[in-house]
Amino acid sequence: MSRARPDNKQRLVQLLQRHGEIVAVTGDGTNDAPALNYAHVGLSLGSGTSVAKEASDMTLLDDSFASIARAVMWGRSLYKNIQRFLYFQLVVNLAALLLVLCASLVGMAMPLTVTQILWVNLIMDTFAAMSLASLPPSHEVMNEKPRRSTDFIITRSMIRSICVAGVALFALMSGLLLYYEYDSDPGIQLHELTIFFTVFVMLQFWNLFNAKSLGSHHSAFRHFFLDRGLILVLLIILGGQWIIVTFGGKMFRTEPLSPVEWISIIASTSVVLWVGELSRWIKRKQSSKQTIK
Repeated sequence: MSRARPDNKQRLVQLLQRHGEIVAVTGDGTNDAPALNYAHVGLSLGSGTSVAKEASDMTLLDDSFASIARAVMWGRSLYKNIQRFLYFQLVVNLAALLLVLCASLVGMAMPLTVTQILWVNLIMDTFAAMSLASLPPSHEVMNEKPRRSTDFIITRSMIRSICVAGVALFALMSGLLLYYEYDSDPGIQLHELTIFFTVFVMLQFWNLFNAKSLGSHHSAFRHFFLDRGLILVLLIILGGQWIIVTFGGKMFRTEPLSPVEWISIIASTSVVLWVGELSRWIKRKQSSKQTIK
């Protein structure tokens, strides 16, 4: 709009808002103040007038439009990270809930103790939040279409992924529990419960990689060594699980596992990651074919 009056700019903002658009306005003059005030996001320039700065929500100190693009990239990436955290947490919660519910219905002893569940919750809440929130922003989010402000943060595709992953983990753990219940030894032994607990934690360990790649077709190992927060959390989970199993004793209802058992558990539970990698590889191939067409 050239040579527009202040009320013209304000009217344009309001008309766009009535059509359901999210409006951002940049300006540096007094005549931009009404539009800056009525916009969802008002961005004044650092070299602008004090009236424009007071009417805006934030001020660009460097007067650079590239800063707006970077802010959008950071905002979209943060939204993605929140979705990844919710996916990871809900998968663990669903699997644990089904396990406890199933054990109660069939009259089995609780497969996980209170202290073990507390450790799993620590992984879900604190460590997962630290690792997934620390993922660096990606330029790829700028290629996505803007989402509606009314969209729920948990999308339909996320719900499908959560249900499939949660039920799959529950099926794996239930199969292991039933195997230990009806093997040659009467009942479930302490050593078997320790393996069960470790398998459950390691499944979440590998699923953290899948959560990292949620919403993209890239491998979980892409830019892996740049995600230092994630690497640190993975080491804490692995080291913490070894300490709990080795020295937890009666407090965590565990007993030490041999190196061979540790290697077997880590290798077998990694199937969660490889299934996710295979799924992402297939999606990458399909995406590349559609691009060529």
